[in-house]
Amino acid sequence: MCSCRLRGMHFYSMENKPYCESCYINSLEKCVVCARPIPDRILRATGKPYHAECFCCIVCHKSLDGVPFTIDAIMKVRCIDCFHQKFAPRCYVCHRPILPMNSQEETIHIVALDRSYHVDCYRCENCKVQFTNEEGCYLIDDHILCIHCNSIYSRTMFGHT
Repeated sequence: MCSCRLRGMHFYSMENKPYCESCYINSLEKCVVCARPIPDRILRATGKPYHAECFCCIVCHKSLDGVPFTIDAIMKVRCIDCFHQKFAPRCYVCHRPILPMNSQEETIHIVALDRSYHVDCYRCENCKVQFTNEEGCYLIDDHILCIHCNSIYSRTMFGHT
């Protein structure tokens, strides 16, 4: 507190004590992005204060005020879309990220041989028929095959007729 004379000046009251404008502003929390004082609404993420206009995704810079967001492993704030683009598992077939469908929170995908697949991409490697619950896949030599292709592959590889 600077102890300047407040008579005839604007002042602010904090904890029942008068402050000049300069001391009041210096007492405010500072935004971690722009380092300016935050005189009104403070947004917090990872315990750090932000102005509403400074609280943005570190990748696309979209405002996250009132929007779902997530924190990555190095404590950076990301919108959900950018987080998924960076960290979602990639499909072994099409190499695109495997994302939640239709604004669902959970991601549905298939893992076989330590590989991730979109449900639509999970097909026989040879004939491309899509696997169903009734007709599962058959694993042979690091390949995912339908029963028909597995049978052909087994006969040619192992000489069975």
